[in-house]
Amino acid sequence: MARLYLVRHGKAAAGWDADPDPGLYATGLAQAEAMAAALAPKGPLPLVTSPLRRTRETAAPLERLWRVSARIEPDVAEIPSPTADLAQRSEWLRAVMRQSWSEQEPWLAAWRAKVLATLAAIETDTVVVSHFIAINVAVGRAMGDDRAIVFRPENASCTVLDVTDGMFRLVELGTEGASRIL
Repeated sequence: MARLYLVRHGKAAAGWDADPDPGLYATGLAQAEAMAAALAPKGPLPLVTSPLRRTRETAAPLERLWRVSARIEPDVAEIPSPTADLAQRSEWLRAVMRQSWSEQEPWLAAWRAKVLATLAAIETDTVVVSHFIAINVAVGRAMGDDRAIVFRPENASCTVLDVTDGMFRLVELGTEGASRIL
């Protein structure tokens, strides 16, 4: 069994409709420091992040505290968009969020399957710094819920799952909040 600490990145300096890869806003940096202080006693643990700036910057305080380097894992990155146009991207994401996974296009089902397979392949307790939708993928699987959005993790919140033989079990939902992803 592996215990996964799924951390949503801190507050980004720009939204999904303004920048494809923003870093963290000052508030996000403070959230990352607070998250690291809360998780510090559990480690050092392996650390995995999406390749996007906001996740790498969120993981940085844990890297310093634990003196480890995060492994960059593209398969826990943000949901891929079918367009580079930022305004169209936002409209598309809103539609995705209103649906269940069984209603999504096959390429999105494949992305979801990669997220789940990547997380299921982790064999030791690990902190994974990822994104709103990717975390929802794992929590939805653990809850047996097919909706794309099953909860709204706050920035820098930590959701805990146990994974045994490819089965996901929810231990604790991260703090939910009014944080907007669009």
